[in-house]
Amino acid sequence: MSDMNIGAFGITRVVEMEYPMAPAQSFFPELTDDMLAEVRRIVPPGHLTDDDKVILSFHSYILRTGRYNILIDTCCGDDKQRPHRPAFTNMSGNYLQTLAAAGMQPEDIDFVMCTHLHWDHVGWNTRLINGEWVPTFPNAKYIMAKGEYDHWNEMYATGKDHAHRNGFEDSVLPIIRAEKAVLVADDHEVDTGIWLEPCHGHSPGHVVINLESGDDRGLLTGDIIHHRLQFRYPDLSTSADTDMELARTNRKALIEKHAGAGTFVCAAHFHGQSVGRIEPEADHFRFDGVY
Repeated sequence: MSDMNIGAFGITRVVEMEYPMAPAQSFFPELTDDMLAEVRRIVPPGHLTDDDKVILSFHSYILRTGRYNILIDTCCGDDKQRPHRPAFTNMSGNYLQTLAAAGMQPEDIDFVMCTHLHWDHVGWNTRLINGEWVPTFPNAKYIMAKGEYDHWNEMYATGKDHAHRNGFEDSVLPIIRAEKAVLVADDHEVDTGIWLEPCHGHSPGHVVINLESGDDRGLLTGDIIHHRLQFRYPDLSTSADTDMELARTNRKALIEKHAGAGTFVCAAHFHGQSVGRIEPEADHFRFDGVY
């Protein structure tokens, strides 16, 4: 049932939704008019609207290892209250049906892995049953970087209102209370050929997930890269980044490390083909999609 393989690992994308998130020059505050014109020229159709909004996909990846079924990042979720993101409030979609079409029931998932704990990466950690948020994947352990969890837990304790507070409350804390969470170091090895790597900046404890099987390498980037235009302009950080300068530094290092290396890069928000390889091109880079 996998759509592609990285060595012996199977990868399947499970799409919840696609959405024109924001004007490109708002989402990327340092994107100039000249840069935007170049982006329009080189970015494939479906990544910008006619009025230059960035189109983002919200999807998970199923990783089948032969030993475990792992779900990576759980999108937005149904029935959630998102006062800072009204378009994502009280959603009612077909995510679980799409998961089933990929051959997975919630009970089949052994691990849920979150690259970070923003609301659009943890939403399906839980679902609303009889008025309570309960773990969607009852047999799974939920792996979270401890530094990331500690940051948002401390923020939650302050009572301060912010865009990620509700997501932490309804999609992370219930996992903690259910004793399903496994808080790990941000270089934790999950299993042979699957390990975390710190890549902070978008959020304080953001990690990427490395895969290695046979001669193949893979990388799940989370939100250190949001859009294809960041291969043309790696310096561009987003308004959603907690630390734009740190995100810039770590994104550039990650891109340079994997450019030309044959790594299958699995992006969290790319519309259309979201798995591909990074190739150097003149003084920048390009993304060659394969799936």
